[in-house]
Amino acid sequence: MSNSYIGNQPSDVPLTSEQLEPNIVNTQNIVNLAVTTSKIALDAVTGAQLANNIDIAGTLDVTGLLTADAGVTVVGALTLGGTAVTSTAAELNILDGVTATAAEINRLDGVASVIRTAGLETIYVPAAAIYPNTTAGSANLEQIELSNGPELKCLDFDPSSAENAQFTVAFPKSWNEGTVTFQAFWTVTGTDTGTVAWGLSGISFADNASINTAFGTQVVATAKAFSGTSNNMTVSAVSGAVTIPGAAVDTMTYFQISRDVSADTQTGDARLLGIKLFFTTDAANDG
Repeated sequence: MSNSYIGNQPSDVPLTSEQLEPNIVNTQNIVNLAVTTSKIALDAVTGAQLANNIDIAGTLDVTGLLTADAGVTVVGALTLGGTAVTSTAAELNILDGVTATAAEINRLDGVASVIRTAGLETIYVPAAAIYPNTTAGSANLEQIELSNGPELKCLDFDPSSAENAQFTVAFPKSWNEGTVTFQAFWTVTGTDTGTVAWGLSGISFADNASINTAFGTQVVATAKAFSGTSNNMTVSAVSGAVTIPGAAVDTMTYFQISRDVSADTQTGDARLLGIKLFFTTDAANDG
């Protein structure tokens, strides 16, 4: 005779698996909250005993290391190390195989964000921050009122001789101290469709270095033709790489922008509106 029973089992004596008939206990026979973590022995449930897919509709609280061989789908709240994470997978922007803690995700609760990474950055320098050279310099900064909309802050560069102007940049510590490239923003008051060629050179100075030093080699971007419509915005192509002598962390970098009239055909003054610098970082911040 079988020893299987339930009804007359003493209440203080737990049932063993040998005392239960096969399939007699199923999910429909278990009262809600009847099974708690305190009633499950440590290591009683192993990964091999779990199904391949685990669907979590409530709160997943991970205080240790969470790893996954494939995608993880969370329907409810996801908590890492006690900190709620509400960003989407795309916003977290974490490559396969890269782990990150809630603190490393570096986001405010409820505010979607993307982790900042090292790479190409830009700085825009307006004409108002650029000044003519004393010798062979461009015209002084002037403000031009048009018949509509914005007024121009610009430096005029003559078509008959090479003219120059300068500006400075203190790059962030995250700069890789490598080469830079540039784009010129300019216009012409007139209808001539000739080209304009802009060149850039630079040099960096560290603490106690002599500023009385010549610029590095100038790089001239491909000449760009003007549209022929007076005061149209014109954006030059990105230049080749400009090498900056003395480049290092915590330096001041001086740049010289020039109109290379030997490489262009524009018969009118080229009005420089600003310069966009492209540089590369090798760190996510300046820490």
